[in-house]
Amino acid sequence: MKILKLIMRVVLITLIALTSIGLLIIHSGYKLYKDALEQISLEEKVQSIREKENYAKIEEVPQMYINAVISVEDHRFYKHKGIDIIAIGRAIVNDIKSMEFVEGGSTITQQLAKNMYFTQDKKLSRKIAETFMASNIEKNYDKDEILELYFNTSYYGDGYYTVKEACKGYFNKELSEMTDYECILLAGIPNAPSVYAPTKNPELAEQRQRQVMDKMIRFGSLTEEEAYNIINSR
Repeated sequence: MKILKLIMRVVLITLIALTSIGLLIIHSGYKLYKDALEQISLEEKVQSIREKENYAKIEEVPQMYINAVISVEDHRFYKHKGIDIIAIGRAIVNDIKSMEFVEGGSTITQQLAKNMYFTQDKKLSRKIAETFMASNIEKNYDKDEILELYFNTSYYGDGYYTVKEACKGYFNKELSEMTDYECILLAGIPNAPSVYAPTKNPELAEQRQRQVMDKMIRFGSLTEEEAYNIINSR
């Protein structure tokens, strides 16, 4: 009986400690989020992005590129409000299995929040801040506006920070001139620009392109026959 009481006490203390740590992390993340907005409001930040010289409107971006990005980065993009609980749960399971932070489960909106305000570090407090900011973004902008901002804040390697810059730099083309092959290749680069930039590692860039295609096929934005034709149209 005494042993059972001792175990219950240890469990209770552990739960209290974990809850306290969790609340501290959430508080730290919320403070980071509020501090970011105090430095520059969301409206001002968005305006500064839209004033970029090579800013691309969503209407300029090929549908194949949009489909590729959504498939590989956040296939439930149009179904969530900035946070994808399913993706987060999957990421937690995979992180526990590998015993390291290998998957973040971030939505496109969360990635946009990070691109706009935060660093690339993987601290939990930053992830919490990113979550608060993503919720704020979703409340103030529609999905097409979020996609448009994401395309103009992602890093594509070689000093390119907008999809228009990357298209011009890598293919010497305007966005409307990109082939399906190029659209899918470009969509895979922001995951790891130093690795997948075609000027750095063309073989790895093509491997990543195949991964993007696999996701597109899996989520119904591309058929296997279409993927085959795109690969062989190069």
